[in-house]
Amino acid sequence: MKDYYTILGLTKGASKDEVKKAFRQMASKYHPDKKTGNEEKYKEVTEAYSVLGDEKKKAEYDTYGQSFNGTGGGGGGFDWQDFQGAQGFGGQGFEFDINDIFENFGFGGGRQKKRGRDVSIDINLNFEESIFGVTRKLLITKNNLCDECVGSGAKKGTKMDTCSTCGGQGKVRENRQSIMGSFTTVKECNTCNGRGEIPKERCPKCVGAGIAKTEEEISIKVPAGIQNGEVIRMTGRGEAMANAEPGDLYIKIHVESHKSIRRDGSNLGRTLPVKLTDSLLGSTYKVETLDGEVNIKIPAGITHGELLRIKGKGVPNGSNRGDFMVKISIETPKKLSRKAQKLIEELQNEGL
Repeated sequence: MKDYYTILGLTKGASKDEVKKAFRQMASKYHPDKKTGNEEKYKEVTEAYSVLGDEKKKAEYDTYGQSFNGTGGGGGGFDWQDFQGAQGFGGQGFEFDINDIFENFGFGGGRQKKRGRDVSIDINLNFEESIFGVTRKLLITKNNLCDECVGSGAKKGTKMDTCSTCGGQGKVRENRQSIMGSFTTVKECNTCNGRGEIPKERCPKCVGAGIAKTEEEISIKVPAGIQNGEVIRMTGRGEAMANAEPGDLYIKIHVESHKSIRRDGSNLGRTLPVKLTDSLLGSTYKVETLDGEVNIKIPAGITHGELLRIKGKGVPNGSNRGDFMVKISIETPKKLSRKAQKLIEELQNEGL
């Protein structure tokens, strides 16, 4: 016998709400129409819910380890496809609305809404483009609405006929018999793809499909401050599909590193080599930022590794910008002239 509580990740005696919540989570995860779908697991959790979700069957199962009014621990005769289309369960008054179960997961009648395929592309940016943003135009070949018939599938100037298969409803009903009774399911009409009408004369360019593989120029606005590995989503710019929403376009960003400037969140920075004498006496240096050269004052007595801040020269963030951090690297001379060595010795004698 199957342990239905374990299948749903519950302990014995779980409440009705706990059972329903667990089923929603697992059914959403394992539904065959999902990317993470697993038909066998979906059958298991649906069978478990058919028992634990009904008070009478749950009471029988808790007492005897099986339900005598349904599949219970016996397992025989369970058909998840029949169950999937049912509004009741075997005429026993078991209230189960599959639309209610999946409404929060983008399903209709236990099936995902039709939409075109998503498209993924990669683009490379140099460091400056990632900081200040850029607009890129790319040519992408994908399924688009036919520009000849504008997606109708009909030849220009011709009319549409009512679909004879579904009578213009876009959906057809199917009745089936099972050991649990008679079930009626509603599905999209395959003849008209749910539109309820078909072309009287087909479009010569797309042969009535309403879509055609064409080259489209896409303008991609990359926002300022984007980071390596981030993904831009353009809703509805993926592949088109007859009588359905288009998919989305995903753009993955690859940012080239800069030879001397690094990024740390909203701040930029670099290392500035400073002469030993300038660190002792102070000086003014030119620092190359992404906005051009900036003069920075090196205070007397600055230490190695100390940071100096140039405000407002970092990563843009709306109307604000981060800062540019300059890390001081004091250069110690490897060789000294006789005169320099004598002067250093004098400083040493002074206790410096």
